[in-house]
Amino acid sequence: MEIGIYTLADLYPDPLTGKTISAKQRIEEIIKIAKMADEGGLDVFGVGEHHRLDYAVSSPPVILSAISQITKKIKLTSATTVLSTVDPVRLFEDFATLDLISNGRAEIIAGRGAFIDSFPLFGYDIKNYEELFEEHIELFLKLNTDELVTWNGRFRPSLKDAEISPRPVQQKIPVWLGVSRTMESAERAGSLGTGLVLAILGGDPSFFKPLVERYRESASQNGHPLENLKVAVTGHAYISKTNQQAINEFYPYHSNYWYHSNRHRGIPLQLTKADFEQASSKETALFVGSSQQIIEKIMRQYELFGHQRFIAQIDIGGMPFKKVAENIERLATEVAPVIRKETKS
Repeated sequence: MEIGIYTLADLYPDPLTGKTISAKQRIEEIIKIAKMADEGGLDVFGVGEHHRLDYAVSSPPVILSAISQITKKIKLTSATTVLSTVDPVRLFEDFATLDLISNGRAEIIAGRGAFIDSFPLFGYDIKNYEELFEEHIELFLKLNTDELVTWNGRFRPSLKDAEISPRPVQQKIPVWLGVSRTMESAERAGSLGTGLVLAILGGDPSFFKPLVERYRESASQNGHPLENLKVAVTGHAYISKTNQQAINEFYPYHSNYWYHSNRHRGIPLQLTKADFEQASSKETALFVGSSQQIIEKIMRQYELFGHQRFIAQIDIGGMPFKKVAENIERLATEVAPVIRKETKS
């Protein structure tokens, strides 16, 4: 199994100090942790896309391009690209360029995103939420396959024998679709033959097993060989010496993250310590605990999903760089080697 990390680059205040770092410092730290992940032997590094002042990254390929120049092996992916509100041609060109300068390490996780700020920002109508995503993913996959493209759709100008350049180092840029809880999204990923990324942020992970089953069924029904399909699991993670120490240390940051993420939707979420301890128990999907508990949680999910990749979000809620760095080290040295050994076929 591939093991990696991703960041959404939130700019929330540290709940223990009240300090909010600048976007400049946040980006500098993201580049540093990507380098640490690469040097530690992790397989994947992802950067999310947001278009609001409480997040530092609006253009993942720009940040990933900078990272590509100071890393050697780690795969570089968006996490996620808000596909509904980006032009597929520009998106392909950007990631094909990233693939060239990284020597074939570019990937894309496409999704709808947690916020809708990008719709008015780029002149898209939220009423076309579903139709935009479907049209854009269809066009992007065509661009990813063909050098000359003729295409017609509703939401962008038509293409007639358009030259799609540059071409990436890889034959195709790997594309994954991010899915949270909808069966339709899992079915779409299977029908298109893309990878499937499960965003599992809490609760019982067995809830998501039907999504994986439907994904594989849909892929098989549409003629995609199952051996070519990949499933990834993502989730919040924090690793410490003991389970209780991890809970005590991570609670302020996790609670802070959920409060700030949800208050923009008019539903401020005050997570109690008791609720958080329950959400962190060994039966749940929240990856909080000692290295051994994290290993056990990943392996339990592996028994459910048979997935090929696990990506942890470990820098949320204003967490200081030192804590993030410690988590990367534990993930790379204590968790990843065991998981790779246990899942080696």
